[in-house]
Amino acid sequence: MLPVFVAALKESPPDFPVTLRVHRVKGASGVWEITFAPDGRATFEYGAQIVDGEPHVIWRRVGTHDVLGEP
Repeated sequence: MLPVFVAALKESPPDFPVTLRVHRVKGASGVWEITFAPDGRATFEYGAQIVDGEPHVIWRRVGTHDVLGEP
C-alpha cells in the first residue's frame, strides 16, 4: 500500500486509487483520512516542502476509526 500511496502523492494533484480510500476529513480544513485496514485509519496533512519536488506529509493520528473524532 505504501508504494501506491507515495506514487499518488507525487502526482499533481494527487490521484489516489479508490482502493486506498483517501478522503478529506469534513470539518477539518487541510486534513485527509486514509483507511489501511477494516478498522485502521490515519489522518495526515501536507506540510511545507522540504525536498524539492517531493511532497511532505505530516501524519497526525494513526489508529482505529476513533482517530476521526479529533483528526
